[in-house]
Amino acid sequence: MPVQHLDASATSEQIVTILERDGAVIIDNLVDPAVMDRVHAELEPFIAATATGSDDFSGAHTRRTGALIARSETCRDLVMNETIRGAVSGLLAHATTYQLHLTQVISIDPGSDPQLIHRDQWAFDFFPFPSGYEVQCNTIWAMSDFTELNGATRVVPGSNKLEDGLNFEIGDSEPAEMTKGSVLIYSGSVYHGGGPNRSDATRYGVNITYNVSWLRQEENQYLSVPREIAATLPTDLLRMMGYARGAYALGYIDDLRDPIEAVKPGAGNTGLGESVTAESIAGEVERHKDRIERA
Repeated sequence: MPVQHLDASATSEQIVTILERDGAVIIDNLVDPAVMDRVHAELEPFIAATATGSDDFSGAHTRRTGALIARSETCRDLVMNETIRGAVSGLLAHATTYQLHLTQVISIDPGSDPQLIHRDQWAFDFFPFPSGYEVQCNTIWAMSDFTELNGATRVVPGSNKLEDGLNFEIGDSEPAEMTKGSVLIYSGSVYHGGGPNRSDATRYGVNITYNVSWLRQEENQYLSVPREIAATLPTDLLRMMGYARGAYALGYIDDLRDPIEAVKPGAGNTGLGESVTAESIAGEVERHKDRIERA
């Protein structure tokens, strides 16, 4: 079953419906190709300086360039894209909040072999999350056209509903072919991997992912983005980066202060948790009563 495509006018509900069913969906032409050209121009010096992977999984002909918020103003807009945020909010609606998980450009050079088909949520120490409980939502923006020949991401549609620890071959997967400016959205539970590049040009993709805020981020945003740059960023982007409470009492600083105060004094909220009330806590306790009592 090929990866389904939607046009840029798709609603959050349409996107989430397919994500929950297939684990992946492509939004065609979500931004103009010129936007991706601008990203490439901003990041080219950093991409050129990035070493290739040190093992088979990371790829001997693949480079992963991170810290995109610090290095690219245009990538900040991609992180906060309304269509993407709507999809992430829908897929991860069971959590109080979500945050930015990682930012990187994945450059697959000619001669690259296929990556191991895997689940991204295995990064959380291979913890076996319950089936149907999504903990991350991922995007790969096409900074160049994605074709089967040049290493388009391979996806096993519907594998988000399968058991953990499965082994797939590349022939079990489908190429997520798309044009520059399009974006592949996929869950942390769907099996996927980078495809082999049999062309004579590098395949560039901007990988921006989000996770529920009670889990650790893969890329440490507080250290990847220098404080002097963080202090200049909009408050909503800073909160997405993790300068926010992850739930009722997660992530405060010193005397229960809002973590945004670390970079923007006076911008914080008082109390524990901007989006958590006594009523919502009581509701969550009731909803999970059986599990709490068993513990």
